[in-house]
Amino acid sequence: MGAALPLVGALALWQYAVLRTEPAELGGFGLLDALPAAYWAALALLTGGFWHCVRAPRRGGGWPLTYVLGLLLMERATQALVYPTPLYAWAWKHDAVVDHLLTEGRLETTGERLGDMAVYDQWPGFFAAQAALVRLTGAQDAAAYMAWWPLVSGLLLLAPLVLVYRTFTRDRRIVWTAVWLFCVANWVGQDYFSPQSLAFALYLGVIAIVLRHGARREGRVLLTALLVPLIVAIVVSHQLTPVMLGAGLAALCLTRRHRSWAPLVTLVVVFLAWNLTVSLPFLREAVPEMVRAFGDVRGNLETGYGSTPTGTGPVTVSWVARMLSGAVLLLAALGVLRRKALRNRARPLMLLAGAPLLMLVANDYGSEMIFRVLLFMLPGACFFAAAALLPRDARAEPASAGVAGAADAGSGSGGFGGAGGFGGAGRPGARRRTVAAGAALTVLTAAFVPAYAGKDRLSYFPPEEVELVRQVIDGAPRGSLVVAAHRNYPLAYASYWDVGHYWFLEDAKSHVEEVLDDPAGTLARDMSGVAPPGRAYFLLTRGQIANSEMNGMLGADELRHIERSVAASPLFERTGGNSAGVVYELRRTTGDSS
Repeated sequence: MGAALPLVGALALWQYAVLRTEPAELGGFGLLDALPAAYWAALALLTGGFWHCVRAPRRGGGWPLTYVLGLLLMERATQALVYPTPLYAWAWKHDAVVDHLLTEGRLETTGERLGDMAVYDQWPGFFAAQAALVRLTGAQDAAAYMAWWPLVSGLLLLAPLVLVYRTFTRDRRIVWTAVWLFCVANWVGQDYFSPQSLAFALYLGVIAIVLRHGARREGRVLLTALLVPLIVAIVVSHQLTPVMLGAGLAALCLTRRHRSWAPLVTLVVVFLAWNLTVSLPFLREAVPEMVRAFGDVRGNLETGYGSTPTGTGPVTVSWVARMLSGAVLLLAALGVLRRKALRNRARPLMLLAGAPLLMLVANDYGSEMIFRVLLFMLPGACFFAAAALLPRDARAEPASAGVAGAADAGSGSGGFGGAGGFGGAGRPGARRRTVAAGAALTVLTAAFVPAYAGKDRLSYFPPEEVELVRQVIDGAPRGSLVVAAHRNYPLAYASYWDVGHYWFLEDAKSHVEEVLDDPAGTLARDMSGVAPPGRAYFLLTRGQIANSEMNGMLGADELRHIERSVAASPLFERTGGNSAGVVYELRRTTGDSS
């Protein structure tokens, strides 16, 4: 009963906080501007309860899992409950691809016209699965549930994470603290409705199976047969995850106990077969850029023009995210240095944490490579970070050889909690170290919120913005063009096979300056090539303004200047608008009326 009280109290406070969170109050600090104090109290109470529960020598193993589930609810379900519409323009983009599969029964193949949308025709696994799920559940579309996808993503990762960690220790404290740290450190935002979220879960599944069974000679045929569908699903769903998996499997082959060439060979065969056939059209265009970026580590780490956090809120949450990642990686390094026995036994996790760093040499992946590298480092890093927070447990039951090693016993100090038993209660200063470790875990858990939800001002689209864009898309004839400052608005890719899009902030800086000098004239020229019956629209929404301001592109005053110029020009006619945005249509000239 004692273990249940903090959990029940935390969930009650969380529910109270969610009911009193108003999304209209979002500012430069994102969701932090709207969350009441009760949310932070709930998070602190939950973390304290978990820390007490996970360290108790006779506490049942089910309680740490229950607390982790509570953490996932507070982390990943708060936004789904607070916001009436799904977050992230990229999630809406993926919904558009699923919608096209549902309505047309196929993806597009005319890459010249579709630009970056053509890539989905060549890696359709995730979208085909979602289309099948929509049909199976009877949902109207994927948007009906995609707000809950981050929670689903988090739940999918739990089983493979536990299997990976139990391969190297029977100390449940390390296992569950590592899982907790992974949930806290995984702020990089790749858990939204996307192919990489599912591919990462499959990646962890393959790694878990290989670590637990890959070194056994018996049953290798059955093992390979089990891995084949997982590997195929990864290869046909995402471009980067198979490469990360290959690096990880190759790293494991450097060890004796976990060396297994069959999964790596299977991955290489499937990867080459797919990329030399289905995805070859995309690769023909992408390979020259990949070759140019190879070896340019500095360039691969840098962000492009107009991608620098600007303003007190964005800069602060950016630094909080960096410090959160840095703290977890420093704890991992401390765990590696101070826990020799664990380091020797869990060397495969060190290799898996280090292998993704090789990708920094290969490509910038649209200025996102650093975030993807961090994500793939986390499973191994969090294991050793947990070991740094916890004392050695000489009483933990040794595991059988080849599955999990003995508990990390030995002399010397280990972790913040001291040595000897679960709390090292008999040692001077052990209680202080335990409190310090619990406080560190609480701070890390709290830091997740600004790191993950601190930019919700640009990620959240109110219903008014969704409705405005929907009116534009639904009323646009085939062959129309929507011109906007930035792609950060909902439904930006709806009907992408019929309606084109152009975002001038993604163009060369010189052209952006031309737009600022003569907004209406420049935009009219950009939009004049649309042939009847297509129409050309200029769309400006709050999501575009938020993204532009927070990422150092153009300020709100500059974007409003562009809007005023368009509104005053006889070349344009206002056709819609509400509190979230406005839309203008380019008037047809006499020569266009035929």
